Amino acid sequence: MTARLCLSLIIAFVAATIIGKYYIPWLRKIHAGQRILEDGPTWHKSKEGTPTMGGVIFIASVTIVCLTVGFESMLNGRWGHILILCLSLLFGLIGFLDDWEKLKKKQNLGLKAKQKLVLQIAAAMIFLFIMEKLGYLWPHFYIPFWNVSVELPAWLYYVLAIFIIVGTVNSVNLTDGIDGLATMTTIPICMFFVMVTYLWGENFLELGIFASGLLGGLIGFLVFNYNPAKVFMGDTGSLFLGGAVAALAFAYDMPLILILIGIMYIIEALSDIIQVAHYKRTHTRVFKMAPFHHHLEQGGWSGRKWSEKKICSLYFWITVGMVIISFIGVYGRFK
Repeated sequence: MTARLCLSLIIAFVAATIIGKYYIPWLRKIHAGQRILEDGPTWHKSKEGTPTMGGVIFIASVTIVCLTVGFESMLNGRWGHILILCLSLLFGLIGFLDDWEKLKKKQNLGLKAKQKLVLQIAAAMIFLFIMEKLGYLWPHFYIPFWNVSVELPAWLYYVLAIFIIVGTVNSVNLTDGIDGLATMTTIPICMFFVMVTYLWGENFLELGIFASGLLGGLIGFLVFNYNPAKVFMGDTGSLFLGGAVAALAFAYDMPLILILIGIMYIIEALSDIIQVAHYKRTHTRVFKMAPFHHHLEQGGWSGRKWSEKKICSLYFWITVGMVIISFIGVYGRFK
């Protein structure tokens, strides 16, 4: 098991660095540059034209891992990693359509919000239906630390599950606002799922192969995405990433763990919701700019402006801390 997990990480990392070396110049050649929002931070204007849709780099890398390192599992009828890949690709496709619309219109407005929401709900429903039919899903929520599962009526479980999946996807999308932020926030989360695979054993190997492959792909992608970024992951990458994180949580049968390991995603989403709701009611702002990483960039409440690198470091280490706490919370599940 250890050898296959390590091999997944190495192959994905190498694949990402090789793909990035040739893919990014091609994106520049076809002028697939990111448009910067007019109402965004003024200093982000210097990033105008940076290639987008870079998420293809880690998407291709983890796909290669699933089809090579995970091939033996497929021969033995174990398809968990492929199911997660397929859901992630569904969300990645939605992101690609959004990115393509932006490039075609030459502005930072792609699919309409309602269109994206409907497509995301449909993707989540397809995933949950297939997972249930193949015996990977049960209508209960496992509660970490207490080591108990709470049974729910099927209809309520699916409503909550769709909400969690779509919420996670959009929260990751909001986190992808500065160089390397979504990448560095997600790397510890992938590490968490790999560690859980070691803890829980061979029955979760296929899920670990996907998680380790995604980890390697993200580390390889970070070579190009770290500030100053040579490429952005785009909605293609961020929606794929959100789908992957949500799918892993459900496949390991512990979606509630997302509250802990995804705390920075949640903060990003909540800051946006609070800002909009408060402004509509009072015409004043709680944050200097939402999501929260822009608030930090503009000096937060203290007036001390954070650089992009420091924000990435903050999100990374907070997520690492939450991953350690989460690991303790699930440690005794199958002991």
